[in-house]
Amino acid sequence: MGRVTERRRVLRIRDGAVSARADTLVAEEPLEIRLNGKPLAITMRTPGDDFALAVGFLVSEGVLADASELASVVYCAGATADGSNTYNVVDVRLAEGVVLPDISLERNVYTSSSCGLCGKASLDAVRTKTRHPLTGQDGVRLSPAQLSVLPDRLRAAQQVFDRTGGLHGAALFTPEGELVDLREDVGRHNAVDKVVGRALQQGRLPLGDSVLLVSGRASFELVQKAVMAGIPMLAAVSAPSSLAVELARESGMTLVGFLRGTSMNVYAGEERIALPVDAG
Repeated sequence: MGRVTERRRVLRIRDGAVSARADTLVAEEPLEIRLNGKPLAITMRTPGDDFALAVGFLVSEGVLADASELASVVYCAGATADGSNTYNVVDVRLAEGVVLPDISLERNVYTSSSCGLCGKASLDAVRTKTRHPLTGQDGVRLSPAQLSVLPDRLRAAQQVFDRTGGLHGAALFTPEGELVDLREDVGRHNAVDKVVGRALQQGRLPLGDSVLLVSGRASFELVQKAVMAGIPMLAAVSAPSSLAVELARESGMTLVGFLRGTSMNVYAGEERIALPVDAG
């Protein structure tokens, strides 16, 4: 818990000069997520915001959609043979009366830090129906100029990235460009889960008045997680995948890729982009 970075000895070579030094690395450890006491999934993550990560993961799986459905989140004591707590096992308990879905056949036990969907049995299993559908009445509308400043604001707030250079960031912004929340993780999908999980814990789902910005590419699983949280606009500093674009269009989401300075590509939902009147 709290082991965000670690120090390791490295051999540094610069222009033929060799020296030994300590380097700061981003921590990566497994997190087992249990649902009502039963093992559900293991993901590689950067420790910190583990409760939010577990809750956000369950939002993307269609288990949770509102804070009232969550009873508790705790670290599991006695997670090892000697009874010690590793802070790497989290148990999420659903509120009384919330139906426990059978999702055991849809996901394998292990997912890596780079892929939130590698354990899915099929593509169809990923297309979970959201309880926060995008209606187009959210009122989110940004100009290219407003979008262009968001990556710099994300980067300026990435404190751990400054020390390690090895973390993905996910940030929620208001349509006016105000930073609402930022989470970092070695896995891009984990960073999004942490943002979404915190929003559910705070009773802020659906996030219909928000823009989600991610520091890397926009993959299918990131669009899926945004859809499940009711986020109408997802922007990424890198490329989207073809399935990400397809899902965004099907869901009524605005998807922006290659957001770098004043340049960007709008792949879906261009109606939320306030273009100049004479723009083609």
